[in-house]
Amino acid sequence: MIARRTRAVVGAGLTGQRAVRVRRERSLRGGVGVLLLVVASCSHQEKKAPMFVASLPPGTSVAIAPPINASGGPDIDMLKVADLMASELSSIPGIGVIGVNRVLAVLAEQGQRQVVSAEHALAICERLGADAIIVFAVTEYDPYTPVVGIVAELYGPSPGGTPAGPAIDSGLKRPFPAAPDQRSPRPWAQVQRTFNAEHHAVQRDVEEYAEVRDANKTPYGWRKYLASQEYYLRYCCYSVARELVQ
Repeated sequence: MIARRTRAVVGAGLTGQRAVRVRRERSLRGGVGVLLLVVASCSHQEKKAPMFVASLPPGTSVAIAPPINASGGPDIDMLKVADLMASELSSIPGIGVIGVNRVLAVLAEQGQRQVVSAEHALAICERLGADAIIVFAVTEYDPYTPVVGIVAELYGPSPGGTPAGPAIDSGLKRPFPAAPDQRSPRPWAQVQRTFNAEHHAVQRDVEEYAEVRDANKTPYGWRKYLASQEYYLRYCCYSVARELVQ
């Protein structure tokens, strides 16, 4: 009888120790879980950080001109492309964006539909009080591969006057409907790119672009920027804008 009681007491003691150990393990697992959540949150915040910071002075205001459709494709909404360019440019810290609607209003006053020359681009800058203006054209557009070609120039007045001369690279196409004067003002920057979604280098760049935009929350993951025409155009506009202000 005494032995049975002793075993019962010892068993109760072991059960109590086991319960304490289980509580400690649960507490430890809970602490680790909180720590992992904090780490994940920090990692998530790091992904939210901008991929790129412009080299232009902070607060530089950039206007977006209506783009020219030089692709020959009738199915592309050029004003939508202009809005995407403005949206992606505004995601770069330090840049203020003047939307295409304000540029269109100035063009309407002048009886124009497009920017027709470098001098015209600078005149619009002055009229809007902008520091610079992006003039661009879509040179290729295949929404099914997809493939997008863009040529763009960034114009702004230089201190002491804008020097006249040929483009930075005469081999590049120009985003104007007609050939500019040979002594037209030089752009601050020029970009000519063709983005073919079948190329691995483009896919890697798209994946990096998508990582900071929470693309992995969708079933497509980062590939939604290849599957959607609008999202792919966003990526292309961002890449061009980034190069221009670099």
